Order: sequence, then C-alpha cells, then structure tokens
Amino acid sequence: MTAETTVRVESCRIAEAPQDLAAHHAVRHAVFVVEQGVFADTDVDAHDADPATLHVVGTVNGQVAGVVRLYVREGTEWRGDRLAVLPEHRAGRLGMHLVRFAVATAAARGGERMTAMIQPPNEVFFRRLGWHRTGPTVDYVGQPHVPMEIVFSG
Repeated sequence: MTAETTVRVESCRIAEAPQDLAAHHAVRHAVFVVEQGVFADTDVDAHDADPATLHVVGTVNGQVAGVVRLYVREGTEWRGDRLAVLPEHRAGRLGMHLVRFAVATAAARGGERMTAMIQPPNEVFFRRLGWHRTGPTVDYVGQPHVPMEIVFSG
C-alpha cells in the first residue's frame, strides 16, 4: 500500500483577467461578509473602482484561495488591505506568500513602506513577517484593528 502525497503549489499574481478579479471579490465576500460579518452586504469600496489599485490573487493548486489588495496611499506609502484566505487554506503558507508578494510589488513600484490595519489575532503573524505596530488598537470598519507598517529595505 502506498501513501498518496498531496503537493500544495502556492503562487500569487496580480488579477488582470476578469475571472481573476471575480475570484478575488468572491474570496473577500466569503471571508469578510459571510464568515466574519465585518460588512453587511459587500466589502467593495471606492479603492476597488480605482484603476491604480492592485488586486492580488493567491492560488493553491491553481485555484484562487486567498487575496490581498494594495494601493498607493500617499507619496511612497502603500496600503495593504483586504487580506483574506479561505478557511480550508489557512493552515498553509498562502497568507505569508500574499503579504510578501504585496510588499515586494509595492517596493518594486517605488514604495518605501506599507501600512495596514490588522485584526488583533493576526498581529503576531505580521510581526513574524517584519511588520511593527504603529499605534494603539483602534476602531476600523466597526471592529478593533491594530495599525501596523513595514519599511522596505534597500
């Protein structure tokens, strides 16, 4: 009897095709509206309509399983937000790949730092990736969040 081996192939890319953008929004809806109830009907906002906003998809074995959104906040400061990974893929490393992809993408486009509002249970995860807290926990989209940032190294 042989044991089956499941290989997780995780990758990230900017959503450019309509089906990638639809999958991006579907993951966000599943996590932020259905699972967590952070938003009542939709988490889509004005940043999604801005053509400069980058919508990233993370895949596991070719299927979109996680997402993150990033955009220039001001000058060389980028904002990363709407990081979401479907529950069945949270035990893997997809969230880490998405955060690192977002940081590398912003740095490659001239960014010097990235900021984010992080749900408190995820603060340690971000600290392990080089982020640091920039202030006290605050109310953001109706829930407690920790302001954090990462400064890009040269």
